Amino acid sequence: MKVITFDAATMAAAVAAGELSARELVDASLSCIAATDGQVNAFTETTAARARAEADAVDAQRARGDTLGPLAGVPYAVKNLFDIEGLTTLAGSKVNQGLPAASADAVLITQMKAAGAVLVGALNMDEYAYGFTTENTHYGPCHNPHDLTRVAGGSSGGSGAAVAAGQVPVTLGSDTNGSIRVPSSLCGVWGLKPTFGRLSRRGTYPFVHSIDHLGPMASSLAGLGLAYDTLQQPDPLDPGSHALRVQPVTSALGKGIAGLRIGVLGGYFHDNAGPEARAAVALAGRTLGAQAEVTWPDAALARAAAFIITASEGGSLHLGDLRTRADDFEPLSVDRFIAGALQPVHWYLRAQRFRRVYRDKVNALFKDWDVLLTPATPVSATVIGTEWLELNGVRQPCRAAMGLLTQPISFAGCPVVTAPLWPAGTGGMPLGVQVIAAPWREDLAFRASQVLADAGVAHIQSVTL
Repeated sequence: MKVITFDAATMAAAVAAGELSARELVDASLSCIAATDGQVNAFTETTAARARAEADAVDAQRARGDTLGPLAGVPYAVKNLFDIEGLTTLAGSKVNQGLPAASADAVLITQMKAAGAVLVGALNMDEYAYGFTTENTHYGPCHNPHDLTRVAGGSSGGSGAAVAAGQVPVTLGSDTNGSIRVPSSLCGVWGLKPTFGRLSRRGTYPFVHSIDHLGPMASSLAGLGLAYDTLQQPDPLDPGSHALRVQPVTSALGKGIAGLRIGVLGGYFHDNAGPEARAAVALAGRTLGAQAEVTWPDAALARAAAFIITASEGGSLHLGDLRTRADDFEPLSVDRFIAGALQPVHWYLRAQRFRRVYRDKVNALFKDWDVLLTPATPVSATVIGTEWLELNGVRQPCRAAMGLLTQPISFAGCPVVTAPLWPAGTGGMPLGVQVIAAPWREDLAFRASQVLADAGVAHIQSVTL
């Protein structure tokens, strides 16, 4: 019996060498999903027939001696806000069930297929991406594979849980206010929120157009880099995509951190992190030789402005359905959508004006620093259904509080690798650290993350379900 390794880079190398077939990999992935997803609930749909056809096409390429793509034979899945040809794009909602099936794949799915990756299904998420826990009323909550009583994070909860459960080695998700970084932290996997505008969003269901990012999650940093390098192609048909030169990160992984100026964020980020989160970032800082505590400008104001823009754009997008089908919306988020639709336009415009000034302040910070560190979530995964969180003596609404440390970063558009750490005091649960770099410098975040991985500080842990 052949042993299937759970890493995209190793899988692709094995297929290229003829040690494994793409069909073997996809069958193993589909078998794992069938055996475990009744407990995890990461998938809303599998695409078995398509997956086997794509795998067979890869195997036929190899048999002909054709050059294979960098992800040849690697199974992956996508958050169900990505268009998949022939399927209705649910975006976690009941309302969308009546929409026609997508006529074409999203751009990023097309790029993954061109690289030889094999799509096995669509993944659970918070409705319309408005949430941090994937406690979806319509499709059921997504369970954390490390403790099935706990949340997987959100809104890309299925994307994090599918990797953590060993169902696939790579997934695609979206991140507006933390929706890749939060589930990466809580599920203990690698995640990347790229620079705003780096990857095409064409063919995905929007949440907040002016803040939405797309990105990969993976079981290894090498796999994360392979997926990202596959995806970073400018799209002239996406007005939010910036036509900058492609900058591969896989070639940067072995360069180390010599000469990099690395700091740990204090102030707001220290005050809004629990003791285990502080311990995680302290360990990462020691490993990387962090040189000082750094103050991020206007973090609390940035979070407030992100909330205003999120609510306003989200409410506006769904205004028609909110007027006629409010009862079909997610009970955990419908009030926020309605409130956002009722916000004064003055609030929205003021928040956008602040954002321009804020980004200038953040970019100036990177004149003195190359990489900055902070926890990805204030605590590890909470029990499903938890309403309130006690954080450093302050009572916080639990679901919203999971984005305390991520929202100020994405509001500036900076790239972030979330590294999975396992600090003491969490009961064996993971808690990730954000490795932040200046816009368009994903390579620096990957270099620092590689040092954490090489030191054994950041890694995934397998689960038995």
